[in-house]
Amino acid sequence: MMKFPAFRRWKTWPLATQILLVMITILVLTVSIGGVLYSNDNSQTLQQQYELRALSIASSVAKTPSIITALQTGDPNGEVATMAEQFMQATGAAYVVIANRDGIRFSHPNPALIGKRLEEGVIALDGKTHVRVNEGSLGTSANGIAPVFSDRGVVVGEVSVGIMETKLDSQLALDLRTIVAYSILILLFSVLGSILLARRIKRVTFGLEPASIASLLREREALLHGIKEGMLALDTDDRVTVVNEEATRLLGLGPDVVGRRLSDIVPDGRLLDVLSGEIRGTDEVIVTDEYLLAVNHMRVELGGRNIGSVVTVRDRTEVEGLVRELHAINGLTDALRAQEHEYANQLYVITGLIEMGEYDEVSAYLAQASNTPSSIARGLKTRIEAPRLAALLLAKITVAAEQQISLIVTEDSHLSASPAHEQILLTIVGNLIDNAIDAVSPQDGIREIVIALHDDQGVRLVVRDNGPGIPANRLDDVLLDGYSTKPSRPGTRRGLGLAIVSRLVFRAGGTIAITSNGGATFEVLLPDRSQGGERNSARSVEHVG
Repeated sequence: MMKFPAFRRWKTWPLATQILLVMITILVLTVSIGGVLYSNDNSQTLQQQYELRALSIASSVAKTPSIITALQTGDPNGEVATMAEQFMQATGAAYVVIANRDGIRFSHPNPALIGKRLEEGVIALDGKTHVRVNEGSLGTSANGIAPVFSDRGVVVGEVSVGIMETKLDSQLALDLRTIVAYSILILLFSVLGSILLARRIKRVTFGLEPASIASLLREREALLHGIKEGMLALDTDDRVTVVNEEATRLLGLGPDVVGRRLSDIVPDGRLLDVLSGEIRGTDEVIVTDEYLLAVNHMRVELGGRNIGSVVTVRDRTEVEGLVRELHAINGLTDALRAQEHEYANQLYVITGLIEMGEYDEVSAYLAQASNTPSSIARGLKTRIEAPRLAALLLAKITVAAEQQISLIVTEDSHLSASPAHEQILLTIVGNLIDNAIDAVSPQDGIREIVIALHDDQGVRLVVRDNGPGIPANRLDDVLLDGYSTKPSRPGTRRGLGLAIVSRLVFRAGGTIAITSNGGATFEVLLPDRSQGGERNSARSVEHVG
């Protein structure tokens, strides 16, 4: 197999250089071939023009009355030669040869040939005009021949006019110089355009060669579809340029989103603001209908130019749930640890009183101990028959009691063993109680939370606290993800609890009513499953007092 070292060196040259050289080569060949073709065509055209010009002169001379008369009378005074000379000077023709029908010349630039017969004979005896390239005694010329007719229409001679090719060559040389000048000008502009195009290509590709671009593409595809994070790339106009399957799943994007503007595929709201970079921050939390997401938006610059932005999306639904459950378990553990000491002290007191024989004091002390929050919580089972929900309320009562907060489940509350929406109800109750505990914890004096649960028609949940309430101008914001009036605590994020509650309620087709009157009240209504599907929800926010 033959090897071409020059070709191997060519392959190592930069792409911009290769494109420049190829385009210059094509332009030079194109202009050169075009110039040659134009020159040939122009030469033929000029020759035809000169032949027609010679024929036009010959026809004019053939119609001159004095020429006709002289040919018929034999030109006794030699007037034809004189008139032919005048025609030559007037028209610039190289020669004007006039002969009678017998082929005898009456005029010729060479006087020695006047009176002698034409070598080729009289061509115009057929009564027609003729054009040709003539190799005559004076040299090569464009020749036009016209018959001379008498008054009766009889051919009495012919007129032959010639224009030497030296004039044709001079005109061709002039035209060729013009063609070359225009060709050079076109070539210069084309080379300049090629250089600018090569620089543009180099700038657009950031100086990368095809092999590097192909390698980057392979790496990008492997990275894009191999990572478990969602990734979305946007150009400077917020049009989607790249998106992977995880981002499509987490953001609920439809097919064929590449090339479309972000505002056309994502509804207005906090999600769009974070994705577009209107809201900036690290791990901005977004609560969608399906997921709890951590979103990061980063602008990308390359070569000092802004080329768009990259958005990463992580699913933190399970992680955030585990963190919140861990926080609740830690609180419950701390509360149980504190109660362990309390119960030990109570046993020591009872034991001492029995040993001292103070049986009346033992009875009084036990009656007082029966009113502790843990003993009151034992009555939950008769009202809240769902085991998991009763256990959750018991844990929350214990945690609240440790913080000197009175958490009361109303006496008229009732929930069956298998209530509608039990799974999401656990999350809603837990988040609303946590939110209420956070609201009343900082205040002095009585701190109280009241919970009412009913499942007569669907499920009705009311959580009321005696905290500071919600400012009237922020009632519309409390259900937004990321909104909170309190600083973040270690191990968890603020502004998610109520957002998660609203997502679950709306997905179940329920409603939320929020009132603020000497504290905050959240009323959640979840419909009976037999009364309709999900997502037929409405949000109600009311401010009282």
